[in-house]
Amino acid sequence: MNDSVEQPIARDLADQVAIVTGASRGIGEAIARRFAAAGAQVVLAARKPDALNAVADSIREAGGQAHAHVTHTGDPSSIQALVEATVERFGGVDIVVNNAATNPHFGPFMSADDAQWDKTFEVNVKGYFNLVKAALPSFESRGGGAVINVASVAGLQPQLGMGVYCCSKAAVVMMTEVMASELAAKGVRVNAIAPGFVKTRFSGVLWQSPELLAKITKMIPQGRMAEPEEIAGAAHFLASPAGSYTTGTIMRVDGGQLSSAGALD
Repeated sequence: MNDSVEQPIARDLADQVAIVTGASRGIGEAIARRFAAAGAQVVLAARKPDALNAVADSIREAGGQAHAHVTHTGDPSSIQALVEATVERFGGVDIVVNNAATNPHFGPFMSADDAQWDKTFEVNVKGYFNLVKAALPSFESRGGGAVINVASVAGLQPQLGMGVYCCSKAAVVMMTEVMASELAAKGVRVNAIAPGFVKTRFSGVLWQSPELLAKITKMIPQGRMAEPEEIAGAAHFLASPAGSYTTGTIMRVDGGQLSSAGALD
């Protein structure tokens, strides 16, 4: 891991309220921990209560402010309940991190069925849209806000065996740009992070295969997969005052992958 990840974290998110989806593990957990360390009051959202509560407890034990709220981001009513609970507990919403994602289909693109398409887009695309829509009244009442959509390099370049997921992340890229254009006048900044290969349980099917891992590391100039904390650093910048003039950006955090390498073949 890059040594910069271990440096002291500025408390530049003090008094900010952040919702982070998919926060029970991986990138979402790392972002939630980073935001709490930066002083934010963080609401962690995910489907599995045990893992979610464990992360929230750990953040509080470290001196941060965190609340767990079980949420299914593919369900608009569940998203609305998440925002209402956040407003009731902390008074409003300042930051939304759309990170929850699913990938029920891995294999040839043309073998995907309708149910896999629907599930992928309900969570990865519509879930992102619905959370921003639900949070917008609070953003407006507080004079603005920041949205960070976790996209992927898979939304910028095809990845073998992940065709439906690639399409969903490409939609996130365009949605980010549309939202940024439409919401800037309301004081809401909307950006996306496009991680490359990150070593999480979600990507385990890739890095747990020695053959696939060898191909992956070969196509990344830095020669390794990212750690979740390295994605959290980018999210912190986009949420913080340092990113105040940044909106509509798709920030690649990929170790140089798209600068020099093609898709897996």
